[in-house]
This record gives sequence, structure tokens and C-alpha cells, in this order.
Amino acid sequence: MRHVSLLAPLVVFALSGPATAATPEAVATAALKAAPVWDGHNDVPIQLRAREKNVIEGFDFTDTQGTADPATGAAAMHTDVARLREGQVGAQFWSVYVSAGLNDAQAVQATLEQIDVLKRLVADNPRHLQLATNAAEVEKATRAGRIASLIGMEGGHSIGGSLAVLRQMYDLGARYMTLTHSKNTAWADSSTDVPAHGGLNDMGRDVVREMQRIGMLVDLSHVSAETMHDALQVSRAPVIFSHSGARAINGHPRNVPDDVLARLKTNGGLIMVNFVPDFVSEESRRWSAAQKAESARLEALHVGNPAAAKAAMEAWMAAHPQPRATLAQVADHIDHIAKVAGVDHVGIGGDFDGISALPQGLEDVSTYPALFTELARRGYSQQGLEKIASRNMMRVLKAAEAYAAAHRGDPPLESPTTF
Repeated sequence: MRHVSLLAPLVVFALSGPATAATPEAVATAALKAAPVWDGHNDVPIQLRAREKNVIEGFDFTDTQGTADPATGAAAMHTDVARLREGQVGAQFWSVYVSAGLNDAQAVQATLEQIDVLKRLVADNPRHLQLATNAAEVEKATRAGRIASLIGMEGGHSIGGSLAVLRQMYDLGARYMTLTHSKNTAWADSSTDVPAHGGLNDMGRDVVREMQRIGMLVDLSHVSAETMHDALQVSRAPVIFSHSGARAINGHPRNVPDDVLARLKTNGGLIMVNFVPDFVSEESRRWSAAQKAESARLEALHVGNPAAAKAAMEAWMAAHPQPRATLAQVADHIDHIAKVAGVDHVGIGGDFDGISALPQGLEDVSTYPALFTELARRGYSQQGLEKIASRNMMRVLKAAEAYAAAHRGDPPLESPTTF
């Protein structure tokens, strides 16, 4: 009896005292278990084109860490099934990017080839990947334990200036299109080209309208600020930025200014934060600008002597190493967007396998949990982390589908043929 009476007060105290606070790691783990990552942009298809010429019989996507090629200087890929699983990825928009330097006919053909190779990659990995073309199919795939695989076109040049081609790309499974890439299209200005239209022209506005009528997400990454505003003015459904950052944190024109972020909240859209060092770190961006300027100076200084210019540039690089972007700086972008637009309008779009360098701590697709742990450490709740991971993207896709369903009876917008 004495032994029981001595323990009883301790038991009462343990039951009535405050619960131990969950660690950031535990909060992040619970969030990603409930809502696995839905990444907005991964460039594996262009890696297949560059490395394999789209011939993927025998290509092992379960583990690509051995894909480095010292002969060509190619680094290992950032993405494979094993690391997607480790990174708690439940859904992925795979980019079917093709070069903005192609002419219309080449761009359309290359985009079709990239859609084809992505579908073959998914079919070759049925235990792990499942093609998805709508929100219900994403939910079905994740319930089955597979990574829902969606198609995103990166660059409006992929439709060759044709609304008919746009509709056919949708029928093939494309569920977003980035209005431009690095260059203007005939109907929209890019963030990294000399403005030609002041944003969208009439054709560009029709592209946005037709995309939303059929249920294709309008992606405003890569476009100029004027194009962002014009697209938001035309839009009647939520838009996305599949892989961009906050311009207030890093001044690169690929990032999104605060006045657009404020409008994004009204629109109901989503900005999926990416990991490109020059878009993440202001120090890295400024270093890249200085490096380009120094390269041009040395080439002018050593005209006719490329060996001397190369040696001088190597010396400059050794004396001025590029600042490394960090996971914490990516979290800074998320913090700013959540402050201006709200946590309901933030997602993740890493741009893995589309870039050569990555922030420290985010070296491949296995590292998403580290980012979510950092966000939990900064005070994000499990509910907020679930929204950032995938619930925001699901909401946006469902809203786009609902808008398209409500306008199913609207006639297609037509554009005249050009040849």
C-alpha cells in the first residue's frame, strides 16, 4: 500500500501537466503524411531527351544516382523513384519543356515527343507512378500509394500560335501551360526578353480565356510583370506560378512582385516556390551578374586571345566563388509570400533536373522534408504545412475544373490558320 500511495501523486501530475510540444520534425512528418508534397515543376523529361535521346528502354528510374557522365560533364539526375519516396512526394507536375529557340513547327513536334516520353516513363514504372489528368485521378493515385503524374507545358511556343493545338495538347493530358519561357511569344512578353506587347496582346488574352474554358491551368512563371497583371485581369479561375519566388526577397525578374502577390490572393491562385539559386539568393544573383560582366570585359581585353581570356576568367572565378543559396533562403521566400498573399496561396515548385546548381540542403527530391521541418521551426502549423505541401494545389485544380465544367457549353475560341 505504501508503494502505491507514493506513486499515485506522480501519476496524477503526469496526466494533468502540460503536454510535451511536438518537435518541428514531428510536425513536418505529420503534415507530409497527411498531405504529401505536390511539386509544381520537375524537368525529368528534358533530361531523358538530352541524355537518352528519348530512348528509355532499360532506363532505370528507380535509382538515377549513377547517371553522371564524366565524359560529357553531366551530373547525376536529381530525381528517381527512391528519392521521390524519401522526399514524401505524392504528386508531380512533370514539365514537357522544349527550347524557346525552336520555330513553331519544331516546338509543337518536340512537345509531342516530350509528352510521349513522359507517358512511357510512367507506364514503365506502374508500381510507383500513375498518370493523372484531374483532381479525382490525383486522389485515386495517392490512395493507391502511387505518385500522381501530371503534365505541364513550359512555354507558350509549344502550341505554335494555335488555339487548336492548345486544345489538342489538353486532350493529350497537358494540364498547365506556362505562357512564355525565356523569350516572348507572338502574343505574350517574357520576363527575360525585351518587351514587345506590353504584356498580353489580343491573341494572348484569348489564349488565357481558352485555357480556362477547357480547364488548363494558366502558369505565369517566366512571364513579365505586365503579362502577369494582364492575365490576372482576364482570368476568371485561379492561376498558378509553377516555379517562381518573391521579388521583394530577390530582385530577379523571374520572381513575382508584391502587387501581383496581392492580386493572387483575390484571384485564389498559387505561387509554387522554386529552388533556382539565382532566384533564391540575392547574393547569388548579383554574383552571376558580376561574372557575366567580367567575362565580357576579359573577352574585350583579350581580343584574339581566347586562351588568355579563359585563364583570366578562371583566376577570377577562383578568387570570387559563387555564394551558395540555402534552404533557409527558400523558406524566406515562403515567409514573404505567406505574409503578402496568405498561406493559402503558397506551394512548392522545385525545378529539379532543370537546373545545374541547387541550394544547400535541397540537393535532390529527397530533401523536401528538411524544408518543411524548417518551416515548422519558424512556427507554421501542421495545417499550414499541409496547405503548402499539396492542399492548396488541389484546391486550385478543383477550382479550375469547376470553372471549365460551368463553361462546357461555351463555344471554342477560334484563331485563323496561317498557312
